[in-house]
Amino acid sequence: MRVWKQWTDECRTTRKSGSGPRNVTSARDDRHLVRMARTDRTASSRQLAALWSIATGVSLCASSIRRRLLQCGLRARTPLYRIPLTHDHRRLRLQWANQHRDWRADWQHVVFSDESRFNLWYHDGRIRVRRYAGERHLPECIIERHSGRTPGVMVWGAIAYHRRSQLLRIVGNLNSNRYIREVLQPEAVPFLQSLPGAVFQQDNARPHTARIVKSFFAAQQVQLLPWPACSPDMSPIEHVWDVIGRRLARDPRPVASADELWVRVQTIWNALPQSDIQTLFDSMPACTYRPVLQENEKRLLVHEVLVTKLIRNFYTQAKKK
Repeated sequence: MRVWKQWTDECRTTRKSGSGPRNVTSARDDRHLVRMARTDRTASSRQLAALWSIATGVSLCASSIRRRLLQCGLRARTPLYRIPLTHDHRRLRLQWANQHRDWRADWQHVVFSDESRFNLWYHDGRIRVRRYAGERHLPECIIERHSGRTPGVMVWGAIAYHRRSQLLRIVGNLNSNRYIREVLQPEAVPFLQSLPGAVFQQDNARPHTARIVKSFFAAQQVQLLPWPACSPDMSPIEHVWDVIGRRLARDPRPVASADELWVRVQTIWNALPQSDIQTLFDSMPACTYRPVLQENEKRLLVHEVLVTKLIRNFYTQAKKK
């Protein structure tokens, strides 16, 4: 009846602007709440509600916390996982970034290489199931995870601005001797020699940095690009592996064996447009700024933590008075 009366009297069915219950928090409170959420990014809405009650003496439910943060653009998302970085790791990453921050066309002479493993049964966190409450343990809502080593294939590949190498399959553990005999001699060095002025990039895995490998590079006159430790996120070939993993996950056809998986990985590698790889190379100047930005964000975060503590102490003292 209310809607009908509103329609007959005012020719509308929507609420008036500003009608409804008023927000418990003010704009200033919302800014304070955002600072608290940014101080501890992993804090749940319940934890933030408890911190809010301690800091202000005002009770606020978890659902209200979520609504305020959503209105401010802060949405809970899946985090990006990475290798833990020590102080020395961050320092060396920042030093490397500053040394190469002026590179532009220079990146077109770099050949990025890496190994990657693709598993036969693989769950990378992207898969979701749609279910009702209470259906968590239904067989069709469960993704099986094997406790032992999952069968799969290990591959090696290298990308350049205008070309890419052949994708190699590596069976078993890769040591320095096998790295020279099965990767560098038959594929990597001939690929580098076909590119004038090429600079070879590899990570700091033990088979790559062994003394015998360094001697081999010196004998072959291979120019190496120094690489900071624990920095796979800086290499564009990591994004290539990610693309291959995504396409494998989207393929509805089941994979029966490691040999079949190898064929699919090789097919996707060969079908990748070279223009997509060039886009990754063109993004390298932005990647060199990432450690600099992370260092600045870390300093800003420390400042925000101090400000939040001061505000919390202020409200605590005011509550005691």
